[in-house]
Amino acid sequence: MRKGKMKSENYIAFFTVCGFFIGTVFSILKFDDSFDFLLYTFAITLFFYLFIHLVLVLFIKVDEKFSISFNKDEYEKVINEQISLLKHKEDQVTALLKSINQTKDIELEGAKS
Repeated sequence: MRKGKMKSENYIAFFTVCGFFIGTVFSILKFDDSFDFLLYTFAITLFFYLFIHLVLVLFIKVDEKFSISFNKDEYEKVINEQISLLKHKEDQVTALLKSINQTKDIELEGAKS
């Protein structure tokens, strides 16, 4: 893993604990029955636990796909080749425009005489 990147287990633990405390606070405010208290605390904790797993699975797949498909060195090589090709074509167009302008100037001088 790269430096500064948090492990997925830490995300899971953090969101599970957050879900537990949010479930506990919600249950304390909403329910008087102990069974409902436990049921809703467990349900909210489970929701947070499953939700963070879903987020991590989707993020890890996208992160792996992006890192595999994007090769910076190859990208820079292709871009540099395209830039040099465009420069070469630009030089050719510039040379053609100069020859066209010279031809027009010669024709105009011939028409004046």
